[in-house]
Amino acid sequence: MERTQQVHEGRNIKRFREMLGMKQETLAYELGEDWTQKKISQLEAKEKVEEDLLEQVAAILNINPEAIRNFDEEAVFNIINNTYHNTSSDSSTLIASSVNYQPTFNTTDKIVDLYERLLQAEKDKIAYLEQLLKDK
Repeated sequence: MERTQQVHEGRNIKRFREMLGMKQETLAYELGEDWTQKKISQLEAKEKVEEDLLEQVAAILNINPEAIRNFDEEAVFNIINNTYHNTSSDSSTLIASSVNYQPTFNTTDKIVDLYERLLQAEKDKIAYLEQLLKDK
């Protein structure tokens, strides 16, 4: 299948960030002191993101940079539409179709890992704010 439209890397960053429940402010904090929520908004508006920045963001989001470069929302919806046909009243089609799409990783481990990263980010923010208060 040939791709008909250009991938929008900034929008893909936004999609992954939102799927992970991360706010723009958190991503800005993780990128460093030169970053603000407004700069993240501008980044997410870019069609093409600089390679080194894309890799930094991917590392923070704990995903492969290729996922950002190649994510195609239209393809995802096509897969869902072509594989999910729950017309029964008892969810049996959903259960039967989900049997064929098991992740190749332990989802619990991923959830725990994400939670630990978010918790650490919050601890880092608190430490940073406490340091700011001490410096005043």
